[in-house]
Amino acid sequence: MLKFRRIGVTIKSDLSERDSVVEKILDILQDCNVEVLVDAERCLNVAQHKHVSSFTEEKDLDLLVVIGGDGTIFRTVRELKDFSIPLLTINRGAVGFLAETDVDEAADVIPKLLGGDGILDERNVLAVTAKRGKKKLFEGYVLNEAVISQGTIARLVNLKAAVNGEELTTFRADGLILATPTGSTAYSLAAGGPIVHPSLSSVILTPINPHSFSQKPIVVPGDSSIEVEVHTKENKFRDVCGCLKTQENSEFGF
Repeated sequence: MLKFRRIGVTIKSDLSERDSVVEKILDILQDCNVEVLVDAERCLNVAQHKHVSSFTEEKDLDLLVVIGGDGTIFRTVRELKDFSIPLLTINRGAVGFLAETDVDEAADVIPKLLGGDGILDERNVLAVTAKRGKKKLFEGYVLNEAVISQGTIARLVNLKAAVNGEELTTFRADGLILATPTGSTAYSLAAGGPIVHPSLSSVILTPINPHSFSQKPIVVPGDSSIEVEVHTKENKFRDVCGCLKTQENSEFGF
């Protein structure tokens, strides 16, 4: 008995040889006698699109197949409205650290997965809100990390951090990375942060090039609400990146 019956497919926007790749994945899915729908925006010019129904939202999908690399996975997570929908990630990117399988393995992996012979790997994401004064600049979810910095030119900045309403410290650094366990092996690690197992619910605060040797990365519980005030030298404005709360996303792997 099939565990997933309504399957969505989304792809990397500039995927090379995407017609042949998408055709292969669609053929495998259709051979499993499931309903297949493709991303209406990103599969619009794919040859197979005219033979398959499309979706504009992930609503009512049992599984979403993501074909691409890590960037495609990050984009998909940002756009998700329902984090209960599991993702099957198929690597067709430059790196693909987060991709669980390859196109050449898909014919063997996908039928097993649809039959329930797979592993559910749950990951935390961060809910991020960025404000300047009362103006909201950004609101959304991230799988790896949120970064607060002065921009493209490295410059020391004072970052006053609080956890659950209680002041933690003021980082004087080029910036601050707020990472999930998934993101602990990415930018945070390069900046000197710890590697955290993805099964742990936590948020890692890693200062970028801190002015003081005593300021080290800090790990806090994943359900924490974190607020960071950015103070310029002139102290003329404040940016707040707040309410970073843990949510759950899922991936499948073997």
